Amino acid sequence: MDYRSILRRYVTSSIWMVLAVTSCFPVRWVRNLILTSLGMKIKKAIVYGGFNIRKPSKITVGQGSVIGHGVTLDGRNGIVIGKNVNFSSEVMVWTMQHDYNDPLFSAQGGPVIIGDYAWVSARAIILPGVTIGEGAVVAAGSVVTRDVASYAVVGGIPAKKIAERMTGLNYDPSVGALPFV
Repeated sequence: MDYRSILRRYVTSSIWMVLAVTSCFPVRWVRNLILTSLGMKIKKAIVYGGFNIRKPSKITVGQGSVIGHGVTLDGRNGIVIGKNVNFSSEVMVWTMQHDYNDPLFSAQGGPVIIGDYAWVSARAIILPGVTIGEGAVVAAGSVVTRDVASYAVVGGIPAKKIAERMTGLNYDPSVGALPFV
């Protein structure tokens, strides 16, 4: 192993440590300040504590969006979260996974895009390469393996359409949030 790969591992480990400490910090604006200094694009959004973030420089969170407690955001292939999106607690968004048919167990994946006014409910899992349309709802505990159409409500494992959501949404989930959460 050459010195560059050793140095890269130390830098990566240091960033993980900073993110772990940041996730426990009780003041929201300080967490956002540290995340933006690591390259994450946060536009007047709320990121609650207890998060697990990989590669913050490849994550964008739109204005008015709320990222709930204990959320995992794997930004290695890029995540774009639109405006006024609500992620409930313990949501996981993955942009990479192992290829179980590859003899070398290599990683594969793609970016995840979440449209404006989408709601991803508690403990839902979104897999690599998925796009969730504007106003769509992902029910609690669902595993999203394919794209979700705008204003569709999906649920289950794997997630399937179970209803349609009304259009004309105009809310801001970040209004009224407490500053010390």
